Amino acid sequence: MSEKEAGSDAGPREAAPSSTYSSPARSLGDTGVTPLSPSHIVNESDANVSEQQSFLVVVAIDFGTTSSGYAYSFTKEPECIHVMRRWEGGDPGVSNQKTPTTILLTPERKFHSFGYAARDFYHDLDQNEAKHWLYLEKFKMKLHTTSNLTMETDLTAANGKKIKALEIFAYALQYFKEQALKELSDQSGSEFENSDVRWVITVPAIWKQPAKQFMRQAAYKAGMATSENPEQLIIALEPEAASIYCRKLRLHQMIDLSSKAAVNGYTSSDTVGAGFAQAKEHIRRNRQSRTFLVENVIGEIWSELEEGDRYVVVDSGGGTVDLTVHQIRLPEGHLKELYKSTGGPYGSLGVDYEFEKLLCKIFGEDFIEQFKIKRPAAWVDLMIAFESRKRAAAPDRTNPLNINLPFSFIDYYKKFRGHSVEHALRKSNVDFVKWSSQGMLRMSPDAMNALFKPTIDNIIDHLRDLFEKPEVSDVKFLFLVGGFAEAPLLQQAVQSAFGNKCRIIIPQDVGLTILKGAVLFGLDPAVIKVRRSPLTYGVGVLNRYIEGKHPPEKLLVKDGTRWCTDVFDKFISVDQSVALGETVKRSYTPAKPSQLLILINIYSAEKDDVNFITDPGVKKCGTLRLDLTGTNDVPLVTRREILTLMQFGDTEIKAMAIDIPTSKSVKAGIDFLNY
Repeated sequence: MSEKEAGSDAGPREAAPSSTYSSPARSLGDTGVTPLSPSHIVNESDANVSEQQSFLVVVAIDFGTTSSGYAYSFTKEPECIHVMRRWEGGDPGVSNQKTPTTILLTPERKFHSFGYAARDFYHDLDQNEAKHWLYLEKFKMKLHTTSNLTMETDLTAANGKKIKALEIFAYALQYFKEQALKELSDQSGSEFENSDVRWVITVPAIWKQPAKQFMRQAAYKAGMATSENPEQLIIALEPEAASIYCRKLRLHQMIDLSSKAAVNGYTSSDTVGAGFAQAKEHIRRNRQSRTFLVENVIGEIWSELEEGDRYVVVDSGGGTVDLTVHQIRLPEGHLKELYKSTGGPYGSLGVDYEFEKLLCKIFGEDFIEQFKIKRPAAWVDLMIAFESRKRAAAPDRTNPLNINLPFSFIDYYKKFRGHSVEHALRKSNVDFVKWSSQGMLRMSPDAMNALFKPTIDNIIDHLRDLFEKPEVSDVKFLFLVGGFAEAPLLQQAVQSAFGNKCRIIIPQDVGLTILKGAVLFGLDPAVIKVRRSPLTYGVGVLNRYIEGKHPPEKLLVKDGTRWCTDVFDKFISVDQSVALGETVKRSYTPAKPSQLLILINIYSAEKDDVNFITDPGVKKCGTLRLDLTGTNDVPLVTRREILTLMQFGDTEIKAMAIDIPTSKSVKAGIDFLNY
């Protein structure tokens, strides 16, 4: 690392107090760059990211917090979307078009199995043997909750052992890659190569940039694409994928919750229940068929939308809820993101946490913690039993829900406490939860609904905040998608809170909406035209020092010239509209004309009002290192121009610096994980 780089890295993370203040630029052996006027050129290029490659098939992977799956379409017949073949295993009462996001590694930390197979194998292991195997579930949330995510971030398996997150994600993606290639080869009767496939992986839109980059790195490690050929992999944002699919919906493929008038003799409160029963029947019939036809039309709902109309996609999954506001741009019906995605960790996992809290209240936190460590497979069993009962919760339910307690829970509790589970329930004074003689926890519908309440309240509050934003006035539709959108309790809450503001639409195969939309996106990535930048990006420069305007501690005198150091020169601001493929350009010149090693450090920040790279929250995320030694024979103009470009791709940003006199250039990717 050069002296300059070392100096530059010291500043942004923690600006020292001004008394001992050391500027990143102070220790520089070279003087850095200064903007050339005009310093601000924005080039609205024709936003079409290069599409040179042709692929035989698009495979989309919906890597979910609780369940995952893939679907594909051959580019020759894009109207057919095939959902992966049925999984071995599967739970009664739960659709198995996806498989649980669970992974099992051997005691030697090698990949063993994924999904139902991992769960069942782990479950059948002898208790003492199980302690040595590494079993992980719901691990995707770690990417959302880790504030300083790096390539070294760890995950903890059920037995308490740690393993690198990158390895787990790469194993999971490699598993999907192999499954999909095998299925494609079986179907077509000839060997499918990885190079024939364009991969699409979906991620929540509210994920921060490091998490999106992490997913791409894991896919490279799994051999899906390479950093030399990044176009083979698209990272799609979940609500955008849902949007693309909802455009195609015909009336018979969705439930409109907001019909005010009585429909078929039902009032609107009945419609939720009736519509949902009809959807369940539809799913049951379709479950055998794994090929969906997507007509190359714009659906009826969509054709009601006009230029500039807005709609909200609420994507509620296992881990997160993502809210995105889109606007229609005609004539092609392209989507423009109007308001940057918001949301939070309010997925259906929240209901599981509430159930766990309830168990802690009844049986004691110390017991539950011990039970999870000592009997990890039985804990998994208990949560599976809860999952299927959770899906039976509904606003109008009157009969109780029974949850099987595994025998080892009852047995271990007696050993741990010296009295029975039944005794614990009587003593706990928890209303609505009783013990049934068949060895089950009997929960009243009110008790179950109470477990949903905190998560649903969070979603409704978040939506209320969103609807108050000026960008979100006059929303025509709210599309409710994602696995948690299947919950009648959530449907009813959204309907009663917002049914008078806009029409609430639920696609019938709501759990597969994102997966199918991701396939359509892979077939035609140009459909998304404009996104909002999630961060402010810029470079660190020197400006001429202006007395009274610049802080005195930023003054640097070099060869008689007074410079202000550490200035953040903005390329693009947070929440600014960015067309995909758009290139933003700036011109700089070395502060010292004879300088031959030029370092341009790139920084990002979550807010807009950033003046210096030492401001709180500014992070370094890239360096362009342009070595111009050996170019002395070029007649030196008084001000040498270094053109710097940033190009905005799907979730990747590329930077480039070009020395105009010699055309020498250098490229770098923006990197959020290694700085």
